[in-house]
Amino acid sequence: MLAAMARLLVVKATAGADAPERCNQAFNVATTAATAGVDVSFWLTGESTWFALPGRAAEFQLPHAAPLPDLIEVLLEAGRITACTQCAARRDIGPGDVIPGIRIAGAAVFVEEIMTEGAQALVY
Repeated sequence: MLAAMARLLVVKATAGADAPERCNQAFNVATTAATAGVDVSFWLTGESTWFALPGRAAEFQLPHAAPLPDLIEVLLEAGRITACTQCAARRDIGPGDVIPGIRIAGAAVFVEEIMTEGAQALVY
């Protein structure tokens, strides 16, 4: 049913280990939509930017939550993941540092995605 809608869902995670439930909600909603066939663009911003690095998601702990590495794998297979340019730069993260398949892009790309006709943006 959801896939027939052919809409873009853009989910921006602004929290990481500093706010684990909010962070997990962003990942959970995005992966649920992606597995349902929705076109998903997932953005790592603020503290969640650290999860663009290999191994960092495995350090995230939240009781009764799916492991973040598994959710990242789903999003890379069924959607796409972008790390914010400025957020990455503030953390000295460059394109060669991130998990293969994760791109680094800025506000212009985010705005382009959320302004796509029929797009829905969620910020956690």
